[in-house]
Amino acid sequence: MIVIIGPTASGKTNLAVKLADRYDSEIISADSRQVYRGLDIGTGKDLHEYNLENKSINYHLIDIISPQNKYSVFEFQNDFKQIYKNIIRNKKVPIVCGGTGFYIKSILCNYTFSSIPPNEIIRNELKNKSNNELFNILKDYYPNRDFSYDEIQTKRRLIRLIEIYNYQNPDIVHNQEYIDNYLVIGLKHTRDSIKDRINLRLNSRLELGLIDEVESLLNTIGYDRLFELGLEYRYVSLYLKGEISFDDMLEKLQTAIHQYSKKQMTFFRYMEKNKIKINWIEKNFFQSSVEIIDNFFSEIENRKI
Repeated sequence: MIVIIGPTASGKTNLAVKLADRYDSEIISADSRQVYRGLDIGTGKDLHEYNLENKSINYHLIDIISPQNKYSVFEFQNDFKQIYKNIIRNKKVPIVCGGTGFYIKSILCNYTFSSIPPNEIIRNELKNKSNNELFNILKDYYPNRDFSYDEIQTKRRLIRLIEIYNYQNPDIVHNQEYIDNYLVIGLKHTRDSIKDRINLRLNSRLELGLIDEVESLLNTIGYDRLFELGLEYRYVSLYLKGEISFDDMLEKLQTAIHQYSKKQMTFFRYMEKNKIKINWIEKNFFQSSVEIIDNFFSEIENRKI
């Protein structure tokens, strides 16, 4: 399996499509928002990129669910597992492409996730507590357990662990099969370069009709749900509600995306600390990737001999 990662606006999809064409592969999206139908411009689906010189590249896990529903990493693992098996069965190499690091890490590190349903009563009781208060509750529940950074880095995950503890059958889990023959390629830009790419892409999305897309979604799924679906939808919603001006919206949104990009890179560094090797490339993305992938395939063949 080939995995393409990088911060937002780094060019992952463009590279993945070119590699899929070269190696007769199929792409599995690892983007937590592109799974939702109707979130097109704001999530940068750019589906036209999957057509290369009149050839259509097969892709998966894009436009599979209504934004009115919620899609979890547990569901991603289930869907990924089936798609991965089908691609391998057809003697092709899957290319996983996306910036949702937790999705990618979940399949590379053999994570297990509970199928326990959400408990809205517990969530409402805990939503106003601080992360430290939630962590103290967890320590009372699990006095001898060492929690990883990934498990406790957000309030949502802390609440979920408490929710699981309070469920009657906390042993319901989904076991993801281990994948060991994988290669991770990371796209790296300078900070100035990625900032410029983010700003250019945001302006392009506004020209393509991002505000109209958000307005349409507000009318169908409402503000509260849209607020959960990413920075673009959050800040444009505030603008449409008259809470901020257009200029403020643009400035705040650019800043927020820049900060998100830094968080993505921080998460990728934690992946490396968990012994996931990332082959970082900084230029000539396609040719550099081809050289790395060809070496990877050669090593696999040599192990078979």
